[in-house]
Amino acid sequence: MSKRTYAVLGATGHIGHVITEKLLERGHTVRALGRDEKKLSALKVKGAQISSPAIDDAGAMTEAFKGADGVFVLIPPSYTAEDFSNFQDHAGEAIVQAISKSGVKYVVHLSSIGAELPGGTGPIAGLYRQEQRLNKLSGINVLHLRPSAFMENEYFALSLIKGKGINGSANPSDFPLHRVATKDIGAKAAELLDRLEFNGHGFLDFTGPKEYSMKEMTAALGKALGKPDLAYVQFSLEDARKSMLGNGMKPKFVDLFIEMYKAGGEGKLHPNQTLTAEHRGKTTAEEFAEDFTAVYNQS
Repeated sequence: MSKRTYAVLGATGHIGHVITEKLLERGHTVRALGRDEKKLSALKVKGAQISSPAIDDAGAMTEAFKGADGVFVLIPPSYTAEDFSNFQDHAGEAIVQAISKSGVKYVVHLSSIGAELPGGTGPIAGLYRQEQRLNKLSGINVLHLRPSAFMENEYFALSLIKGKGINGSANPSDFPLHRVATKDIGAKAAELLDRLEFNGHGFLDFTGPKEYSMKEMTAALGKALGKPDLAYVQFSLEDARKSMLGNGMKPKFVDLFIEMYKAGGEGKLHPNQTLTAEHRGKTTAEEFAEDFTAVYNQS
């Protein structure tokens, strides 16, 4: 196996650290790019080269990407941005400039299911715009990895389960939802980078081993937590809006998430490829519930 050099943006996140560790395990040189100094230090101990270029600094990212055989890029969440859509566009343009100027030839871009739609999908519409920017790059192979909703989104319910003894969100209770564990996304992205077998501009839908309704997910969590009667409550969009605003989220950011909830409830957010083993991770709701329980007990 040939050894290559990769740059991983967001290397301290749920997905990025998995990519970094797996590429290191395969003997590659990895530049871990992130903001969390403690987590970066942990990756350095494992052999990664580390740096912290600002996401909107095209020059710094260009230097970080130079000489890399492939890069993993994403637009990170920014819960403090007054206008998240503008943040997405500003960061996205800087990333594209860095790719173009650095000479890198292979890019795995973390996108999302629903990113084929230009609007009406909340923050996912920003990923549509980023896909379009990347698709304009000539002579660069780009694969848009489009995962479904993260199982880790359940962590937002930790305080609700602890405080009120229920799980809840604005998602329907009985509708089967595509969900995937972030560690599976990281493993898939690392595999794609390790192989570098994609050409041109394409996308890959990626989800979990099966679809779960919120009732089924809640039942798995309840069993692992020793709370077999844990109930799921579907909140109204207005209640969800009030809760997010109450947690300090910016109004424009909240508006985008409400729009995304609506799109999900209308069945707009679904994979567009026939799902084979290549498109599915391995982590089940029951396995994720064990990880959730560990975090719950520590919180």
